[in-house]
Amino acid sequence: MQATIWHNPACGTSRKTLEILQETPGIALTVIEYLKTPPSREQLVALYAKAGITAREGLRTHNSPAAELCAELHLLDADDTTILDAMMAHPVLINRPLVETDKGVRLCRPQDVVREIL
Repeated sequence: MQATIWHNPACGTSRKTLEILQETPGIALTVIEYLKTPPSREQLVALYAKAGITAREGLRTHNSPAAELCAELHLLDADDTTILDAMMAHPVLINRPLVETDKGVRLCRPQDVVREIL
């Protein structure tokens, strides 16, 4: 099975999710450090659609600098288009890790959510 993780190595949940994927037999894994190589807007919209979540649900609102950006950009009251615009300009606002397999996409918070698509 092919799996792709949009990963931040500085994030404990992302590291734990990556570990689950690496320990699962039969996984051909692609790791994308999303802060270095962010998804395009089209990719992100497609990932959220496959995960069944909105851009708001995929918005990182906690911890620095995301919390400050959310406040500065007034994202807590923004529509999905505005949130996506902000995510494209500031990938740190994309909550992670996102994992895609043939069985779907999940925002893996907590990390064990990844097991739903393995």
